[in-house]
Amino acid sequence: MSPVLQGLITIFVGVFGCVGYFYASNVVLDRVIFPARGPKAGSNINKANKVRPWLFLFPAIFALGLYLVYPVVGSFIRSLYDRSGNNFIWFGNYTDLMAEAEFRQSVFNNFLWILFVPAMATFLGLLVAQLTDRLRWGNIAKSLIFMPMAISFVGASLIWKFVYANNPDVGIINALRDSFGLSPIDVVQIPFWNNFFLMLILVWIQTGFAMVILSAALRGIPEETIEAAIIDGANPFQVFFSIKIPQIMGTIVVVWTTITILVLKVFDIVYTMTGGNFGTQILPSYMMTYMFRDDGRATAVAFVIMIIVLPVMIWNIMQARKEMR
Repeated sequence: MSPVLQGLITIFVGVFGCVGYFYASNVVLDRVIFPARGPKAGSNINKANKVRPWLFLFPAIFALGLYLVYPVVGSFIRSLYDRSGNNFIWFGNYTDLMAEAEFRQSVFNNFLWILFVPAMATFLGLLVAQLTDRLRWGNIAKSLIFMPMAISFVGASLIWKFVYANNPDVGIINALRDSFGLSPIDVVQIPFWNNFFLMLILVWIQTGFAMVILSAALRGIPEETIEAAIIDGANPFQVFFSIKIPQIMGTIVVVWTTITILVLKVFDIVYTMTGGNFGTQILPSYMMTYMFRDDGRATAVAFVIMIIVLPVMIWNIMQARKEMR
């Protein structure tokens, strides 16, 4: 069967299936469950009108629930099987993970990323938003800072490989060291500190995102409150920290949590820069080492990542809803 014919059949079945569902469900509701006749006709009509919206929403709720729940449940069940996929080993994959030093190092490195990247990107984004808002060429500066957002993580990693290059004629860091007479050094191979050199790449990308959101929030602050503070004798630092920051604190939290969720999922930078070597392994890149040879272990790592991300995501949604009110 040709793809065009398959598409037409799918559209036909989908459209007329929905029409048939809505017609049949209303017939059952009005004539069988709550018939509009007899001594309770008025009460039945009211009850049917309360149920009717849920009949319209049911297909979407069912599809959304299936779309969200099925992958999660399926992945969790898969994580309870061994490497062959045939033997049920309960939580064996999880206990094995806890015993591995590389897994514990990945968790530790992930916490370093969570502590450093969201805080630094949000701080720099807020600083740039405040400094450029009053400048004539501020929009040009914002455009340049936002530009890295258009670059993929792999592309950004390749750019920063040149920055970190060993050759003083190519790498900026070693060019500076060479100007002081110091020997070249490979910064991505320095234990512990190499993690921060990788984090700088994500900070470089995400600062533009934080700047745009926080700049819009700063512009939404009523001028009257700022003018009143200035009349009362507040200096620029007091206006910024005591007037502006409290009014946009909700937006700052949303930006921070959004970047935190991204940090917990990113693996491209580590995979491209070091492949997880030299003590830079994080959970997503650690998961990739099992992806094509042990599905049970890989899905167990994915589930650990989901458990870590979930509270941050719920908090993010709650803060965003609070902002919308």
